Amino acid sequence: MKAAVLIALVCSLLAAPAASRAAAAAPAAPCEAGFFRAELERQMSAHFGLEGDFQLDFLRPWTPPSGAAARWEVSVSEYPSVAASIMTLRFELLGDGIPFESGSLLVRGCLWRDVWFAREPIQAGETFSPGLLAIQRVDCFRSHDGLPASAGDRSMIFSRDVAADRMLTWHDLSKRPLVRKGALVEVTAREGELYVTMKALALQNGASGDIITLRNIESHNEISGQVIADNRVEVHF
Repeated sequence: MKAAVLIALVCSLLAAPAASRAAAAAPAAPCEAGFFRAELERQMSAHFGLEGDFQLDFLRPWTPPSGAAARWEVSVSEYPSVAASIMTLRFELLGDGIPFESGSLLVRGCLWRDVWFAREPIQAGETFSPGLLAIQRVDCFRSHDGLPASAGDRSMIFSRDVAADRMLTWHDLSKRPLVRKGALVEVTAREGELYVTMKALALQNGASGDIITLRNIESHNEISGQVIADNRVEVHF
C-alpha cells in the first residue's frame, strides 16, 4: 500500500512540469495588423535613430496571412535610404520560426514632435523666453525645420522678427552676443603662466566661445581672441 502511494506521488511530481509548460504555452492565433505595424515602427525608429512619436500608415491595404502561430516575428529586411513621409521597405514575417510572408510595402511616415510657435509678434534682439511662445505638435517629416520645445534658453536671442502664430526654426535664434562690434573690450593675453591685459576695439560681434577679430588701440595691430565673458576676450600665444 505504501509503495503504491509513493509511486503515485512520484508520477504526479513528474507530470507537474509538463502540465505547467502546456499551460504556459501561448495559444496559436492569427497575426494581428496592429502588432505587425508596431513592430515595423519600432524597428524603423531604432534604425534611423528617430526622436519623437514615429507612426506608419499603409498606403496599400495589408492583409494578415491565413494561418495561426503561437509566436510571430516581424523583421525589416531592407530599409529605405532615408526616413521620409513616403517610403518603400521590405519585410519578412515568421510564425513559430516558419516563413509566412515576405514582400515590399509602400508606407506613409509621420514623426510627431512638440515644437515652439510664437504666441505674439517677437522683435529681433529679444531674449528667448518660453513666455513668448506656445507648444504645438507637428509632423517633422513635413515641417523639417521646427525648433523642438526642448531647445532654447536665455543665452539665446531672436535673430529676426517673428510673426505671431509662426513656427520657430533654428534660423530665428542666435547666441546672445557678449561682445558687440565697436565696443572697447578687455583683452587678456596669455603665454603659459604669464599674462597681460590691454584694451582693444571689437571688429565684430561675438558670443561665448566665438573667435573674433580685435584691433589693439595702441599699436593698431589686428589680433584674434576668444570671447569668455561680457566685453572680455582672451588671446593665447
